Amino acid sequence: MKVKKVSSQAQHEQRNTSKHRDKLNRRKKTLTELKKTSLLNASTSTAKLEQLITKREKPRLKRLKKLYAKPVTVNPDKSSSSEEKVKNTSGALAHTNGDTELEGSSDSEDLQEWDAYANSVLQNGMESSTLSDTDQVEKDELQYHVQLDHTQNRAVLVMQQGQTLCFRGKCLLTCLYGRVEVLGFTIEEGQQPYPLFSPPSHCPLTISALGNNSPSNKNKKEGRLEAKAIVRKYLPLEPCKRLINEVNSDSCVVLLEPLDTPLTRFLTSFTELNEIFGINSWELKSQAAIYHPALSAVGVTALREPCAQGLVMSPSYKEALSSLLSAWAGEFDRCPIILVCGAKNSGKSTFMRHLINSLLNQTTSVEYLECDLGQTEFTPAGCLSLNTVTEPLLGPPFTHLRDPEHMVYYGQTECQNDIDRYLESLKSLWCHCSGESPVILNTMGWVKGQGLQILTDLIRLFSVTHVVQLTYGDVPQSYLLTPDFLRTAHGWQTHPPTPSTLTEVSASDLALRSHVFLQIVSEFEGAGTAGEMRFQRSNELRDLALLSYFSKMQSPEPGPMRPLHCFIPYQVPQSSVAIGVVHCEVAPNHILYTANASLVGLCCLSEKVTGRGGPVVLSQTPICQCVGLGVVRGVDMARGLYLLVTPVPPSVLKHVNCLLLGQITLPKELLTMQHGVEAELPYVTTDYSFEVTGAGKLHIHKGLLRRCFIKS
Repeated sequence: MKVKKVSSQAQHEQRNTSKHRDKLNRRKKTLTELKKTSLLNASTSTAKLEQLITKREKPRLKRLKKLYAKPVTVNPDKSSSSEEKVKNTSGALAHTNGDTELEGSSDSEDLQEWDAYANSVLQNGMESSTLSDTDQVEKDELQYHVQLDHTQNRAVLVMQQGQTLCFRGKCLLTCLYGRVEVLGFTIEEGQQPYPLFSPPSHCPLTISALGNNSPSNKNKKEGRLEAKAIVRKYLPLEPCKRLINEVNSDSCVVLLEPLDTPLTRFLTSFTELNEIFGINSWELKSQAAIYHPALSAVGVTALREPCAQGLVMSPSYKEALSSLLSAWAGEFDRCPIILVCGAKNSGKSTFMRHLINSLLNQTTSVEYLECDLGQTEFTPAGCLSLNTVTEPLLGPPFTHLRDPEHMVYYGQTECQNDIDRYLESLKSLWCHCSGESPVILNTMGWVKGQGLQILTDLIRLFSVTHVVQLTYGDVPQSYLLTPDFLRTAHGWQTHPPTPSTLTEVSASDLALRSHVFLQIVSEFEGAGTAGEMRFQRSNELRDLALLSYFSKMQSPEPGPMRPLHCFIPYQVPQSSVAIGVVHCEVAPNHILYTANASLVGLCCLSEKVTGRGGPVVLSQTPICQCVGLGVVRGVDMARGLYLLVTPVPPSVLKHVNCLLLGQITLPKELLTMQHGVEAELPYVTTDYSFEVTGAGKLHIHKGLLRRCFIKS
């Protein structure tokens, strides 16, 4: 009986072993067939392969789970004996099968092989079918829950609270549920769509999920149901099924749409600018781009580390921003007047955009006085302006140009040749400030010598309440503009109070005249260094601003772009407008040669201009209102006409009676890329000699010491 019992047990174990082997053989055979199928259908899309794997994989996994995950009922009194029986049984099975490894281990290896092949199929179409562990972890961490509606060509993005999306490109963002923040501005559900521009010329934008700000009487279940209903509204059935499980009450649901405007179409129509909304060379070299199909369809390229830092805010940056927001919230006695200064490439423009967006969360408008001639925010270069900002600035300057309330055309990118006219122009603009909104003054990167004197004048002339000075490195680039420094510093037009005056002024009045000094130490990579990549140089940014300005002449409807020579020019009588050159002296008989094919400021003089034939030449440069810019396309000497092309509407253009020529030139793209011209391009020649005196570029040596700084 004892021998017979052992024999039956061995036969039973042998039958079980043969069953297990048959199942393993069938599974391996299925794997081989699937491999052959994938090789024969290599052109099949990733979605079909994923569906095929899912259909074949799920039943196998279920059976494996039933086979190896049976529940075991253990008697508490005989737990130790049960464990011994399990161990002995497993050992007997291994010995009976004649294998050196456990059956479970061989099955796990087969499952691992199956998973490895499934991952390789899912990665079909990528550059490499195998990824390192580090790359795989980064890929898993940078998964964005987004689905595309192919019919409407729009994407729905679900972000959890605290999640960020740093990207390049352009899109139209609408917050459907919850709240998100972009460059300091909070976008909530129910608000209008906002255009986002993140070109390689500036630091990339970051969309940050702030969660849901729902009323307290709404529980989490109601919030989750509401968010899911919004997803169902904007997505078809299949994409909705893939996204709906990622939605909860604290999620942010964002709608992303392609952004197609006359500006974007006009810029990308030029061959040299077709990658203006792509990624830069460093991001391309670092392989930082994440090409998600749904995001790419709407014009967005997500970035991974180390390029996904976005805006780098140092502790001093955050403290200064918090202090300025508190000043407007009521902790300051009067309306704050904030002057932002610092050397070139210290981060002034980015900080001001961030500050304006943060203030717009608390107020309806912010007044902005443009004092920087070279890198302007709302106008082409060479203009001083006063703007009332009511919409957030979610892109670089060339993406949000607008017509200012008041503007003066200075005509140069620097002011050292005529500082008095520069300061008087700013005084004329300051008279139009309302004083009911916070005021921000943008200054030049000229912080030494006469530039420091100009900053001193601006603080005194406009009664600045807060001075924000940006520096980088261990040593400041100029004197710190503290209240103590201002008590003894001399400006270009102003001077410090005398000791007798200080004794007569009370302590309260002296404190009222003083200002709050805030220093920001910039810690972003490349602080203080000029941009060397494409679209980052100052002259390129000025050209982009001019191209953006003249893109207003293009049709709002999609279609071919029209060059300047295709527009019918305005005919302006020479006797009804005065003309002048602001940056140099030109003989009156050469003035028309200078004006031809030149950029001019369209200005309005207070007195009427009359002439007796021929051009009316100004003897000195006036300080007057400027309504826009234009191009003198040609001069008709026979009829005495200027042929003018401009985006300024005729209702405003009829008040113009002065044309000012400056040092600002037209971008070469407007002249060299004139489509539709069969003969030679107008105003472009190859028969040119640089040997003629004055034909080459004028070189300015800025490193020479000025006379007032030479020690005797």
